[in-house]
Amino acid sequence: MDSRSLKLFQHLANSLHFGKTASAYHLSPSTLSRTIQRLEDELGSQLLIRDNRSVLLTSEGKKFLSYADQQISQFESLKQSLNSSQEELSGSLNIYCSVTASYSYLPPLLEKFRQAHPNIDINLDTGDAADGIDQIKNQRVDLAIAARPDDLASSIHFQTIATVPLAIVAPNINCSVKQAWQAEAIDWADLPIILPEHGVARKRFEQWFRQKYSGRPNVYAQVSGQEALVSMVALGCGIGLSPIVVVDNSPVKDRIQILSDTSIAPFDLGLCCFKKKLSDPIVAEFMAMANQA
Repeated sequence: MDSRSLKLFQHLANSLHFGKTASAYHLSPSTLSRTIQRLEDELGSQLLIRDNRSVLLTSEGKKFLSYADQQISQFESLKQSLNSSQEELSGSLNIYCSVTASYSYLPPLLEKFRQAHPNIDINLDTGDAADGIDQIKNQRVDLAIAARPDDLASSIHFQTIATVPLAIVAPNINCSVKQAWQAEAIDWADLPIILPEHGVARKRFEQWFRQKYSGRPNVYAQVSGQEALVSMVALGCGIGLSPIVVVDNSPVKDRIQILSDTSIAPFDLGLCCFKKKLSDPIVAEFMAMANQA
């Protein structure tokens, strides 16, 4: 039973998706399936219940996951202890964040870390901030900068780095949306709305909208990423809710007006990872240095 097989099972037990795990490890689903079958044969127990639609852990699978977590953690600790004579950490760190976070929040954290540990390779992946927690859960990255969800999983460690205010944004150009927004009596049923596909900002907007109007919003578009949402508002497609930091750093900020509303609660932005990842010396060091920033 080799460490790679344990890591494959650990990833699959968290993703519950053969395709995602196979892609993460650059394998074919059939190769992954054979690896799991070998583990089951060696243990003499069924670890997963799988069909064409779903993957579930059996009770034996949950016990084996606990074992795999311990073995992988102990192996990583052993590797570090064997290299304890080295003055500097070495290895790689995979980080996920939004485009805005990559130049608004990440640079001071990375600069300090890189100066202290030049032998660590940083791999950065950017995308929708609302996907940060899922990137961690699917073990695609070690760390993510993400908004703290209301239902944060107990397996996730979240370390706040900023409190981010939100505001309703509307187009500043001459367009029908601007006229509708500035009307003495706003027709909420007809006002076009641009929403994030999911995430904290979408929930905040839905809460705010219910305070204004009891019906459903007229959703013009659902987009992935706050940067795209701000661009669509700037084009006059509708109004939306955006972190102010995204607007301030947008190349189209002159085409947008921020409409302050104190009833919209800000959200916590933070570094997150699996709690079990805190045993990794590189992750633990990055978290510690971020906490001192």
